[in-house]
Order: sequence, then C-alpha cells, then structure tokens
Amino acid sequence: MKYTDIDFNNKNILITGAAGFIGSNLCFYFQENYPEANIIALDCFRSGETFSNGNLKSFGHFKNLIGFNGQVISGDINDSTLLEQLENSYKFDYIFHQAAISDTTALEQDIMIKTNVNAYEDLLKIAIKHNANMIYASSGATYGDSNRFEVGYESPNNVYGFSKVMMDNITYKYLKKGVDISIVGLKYFNVYGPREFYKNKTASMVVQFGHQILNGSTPKLFEGSDKILRDFIYIEDVVQANIKACSPKKSGVYNVGTGKARSFEDIVNILQKELNIDNGKEYIPNPFIGSYQFFTQANIDSTKENLEYEPRFSMEEGIKAYIPQIKELFETEVKKG
Repeated sequence: MKYTDIDFNNKNILITGAAGFIGSNLCFYFQENYPEANIIALDCFRSGETFSNGNLKSFGHFKNLIGFNGQVISGDINDSTLLEQLENSYKFDYIFHQAAISDTTALEQDIMIKTNVNAYEDLLKIAIKHNANMIYASSGATYGDSNRFEVGYESPNNVYGFSKVMMDNITYKYLKKGVDISIVGLKYFNVYGPREFYKNKTASMVVQFGHQILNGSTPKLFEGSDKILRDFIYIEDVVQANIKACSPKKSGVYNVGTGKARSFEDIVNILQKELNIDNGKEYIPNPFIGSYQFFTQANIDSTKENLEYEPRFSMEEGIKAYIPQIKELFETEVKKG
C-alpha cells in the first residue's frame, strides 16, 4: 500500500540500519512499491562482538534482506571514511536513519552517545548538503518515568533514552537555525512484527510468547500483567509513519504509537486464540519493580495533524497479520536452533 503521493522511483534513498527490524521493512516497502527507486542499504552487520551485558553490539542480519535487490553496504556510521564516501559518491533525496544501538540495557555510555548522537549529526550535515529530507528513529524510551507521553515531557531513565533526547535536541537546533530540508524524528513505542526475530532477547514479547506457545510451553507473565499496559504498534504502521514523514506539514519530533495501551495479558490471549492453542498462563513475580514502566501510551494528536498519520492496525489485527511469520520462524529457526 502506498502511503503518499510522492513518486520515489528514480530517487536516491539511504536507509541506515537496513538489515535491522525497521530498516529492512523500509527497504522492502520501497522495492515493492517503487521498483525504480535507488535504495542504498547501509548496516553494521552483526559480528561476534558483544556488550558487557552479553548482548550483540549489532543486530543487523543478512536474512532480513533476503530478496532485496538494491545496493548493500556494510559499514559503521561512526566511520568518518564511510561518511565521506556517502557524502561524495551519492546525491541522496531521502535519508531514513534507523541505525542505532537500541539495546536499552547496554551500559557502554561512550559507544551509545558516539553512535546514536554524534553520528546522527554527521548524517544530518550530509542530508543538508544533499538537500535530502531526513527521517530518523527517536524512541518512546525518551519518556522513561514520565507519566505524560507527549513531546516536551521526556524523562529518560537509561543512556539509550538519553541518547535519543540528545538526537531530538540536535534536530531542534538545526530547525531553529533554519534549513532547506524537512527533519522528522519518530518516537517509536513498542514495535512488533515481521523481521524482528533476529533482535534475539530484545525482540517483542509478541514473537517470544508466540514461540513459547508453539513449543508447548506455558507463557510466563509477571504478576499483575493485566495491569501492565504498553502502546504496542505493528510494523506496518511504523512504515506508514516513516513514509508520511517524507513530506510533513511541519518538521519536528512525533510519537509513533496507536494511542491505545494494551496489556501483556492481551498479547497472550490473542496469540492463543489465533494459534488455536491454549497452554494456560503462569504468573511469576516481577523482579523489575522500581525500574519498570507499568504504562506507556503515545499521544499521537500532533502526529495525526502534521504527518496525516492514522494507525491502521489494532493489536488483534497486527498479531493476526504476524501469525504466518511467527509460525514460519518457529519451524525454520526455533525448532532447529
């Protein structure tokens, strides 16, 4: 489905983090809808390198791009030589900057700031030089312990959320100076859907619960899960927001969610209904009380107004659309793994 009147055919489009969850979905959106678009897919593909918490430094996986026909570049956005090459060898029309260290539990503050904050400003300078509209991934994690989920009420409680606030501040700085391009930051809430599996432990609970159920296990929920509410958004609506952000009524930073909080209990109920498997539920103590968000719900009024964004998928519809890939991954990746 096309979300805009813009014709992206023959346009030069840079997608960073292109082998990741959201980046790869953008690659295929353009490939399927605008076969003549020139898509440059940049990713720091995974290696064996890990953070001190044991998680991989990069979640980019080649399997997310199987079937992609555009140009693929393996590179690190912190690499000044790479940035120079991007600046001098191309003339971009649009930059979708999805690359980031997105592990909210990573403790390496130096790498987080360098990768998420400093590299963003370097890419933004390229966008301005090329006259390319910039669309980048901010995050609902910027709100942290805030109980008001609208731009201007950020209160990050980890370095990841802080790094995204700093990205947004860079955006405001450049918009205040005045630029000839549009710049839009998208604060994603809890995204789920196809091509997230290779995020491993940081993949959504939708796919994790789905695989537990298919494996014959009883899904484990924290006690009081019916009262732990999040704004879960299906990937297709995140793609929609990115495309609408190419021609905003107004540059700025916007929430991308459904505007409706749902519980983890709801996820398990919908999955068991769609899979036609009832393994019951097991409730365990929540070890994260005191450092855990019990509620998130995006205020999307300004997103609707300035991006003409309207979420299309309820959680029931999103999970139903996702079920075929959850089953396929279970057969091809989980059972054999």
